[in-house]
Amino acid sequence: MQQKALFKRRARRNRFALKKKAGGRARLSVFRSGKHIYAQVIDDAQGKTVVSASTLDKELKGQVEKAGTVDAATAVGKLVAKRATEAGVKEVVFDRGGYVYHGRVKALADGAREGGLSF
Repeated sequence: MQQKALFKRRARRNRFALKKKAGGRARLSVFRSGKHIYAQVIDDAQGKTVVSASTLDKELKGQVEKAGTVDAATAVGKLVAKRATEAGVKEVVFDRGGYVYHGRVKALADGAREGGLSF
């Protein structure tokens, strides 16, 4: 089977499991490309994005040298946590989007925890 098809199936299984255990909490969704990493806090009940952050944000431009590093992912996690707490979101469910919980995805999660989000 092709790699993309396997990834899509894994992401779909992950989202199904998250809906079961979310319990009304918002979802911290992660998307990454080869160069950048993105994070969104989504309220699935309303179907709206509450806050978002990425390595493309102007606030992070001077803080990180390269966008595709673990340090940049940690900074994005802290930024999304700061924005989420300002919006009144304290507890989320972590949606790794089918990505393996390793490297930049793990760094983003740790940064979000340091920033004050609990999951």
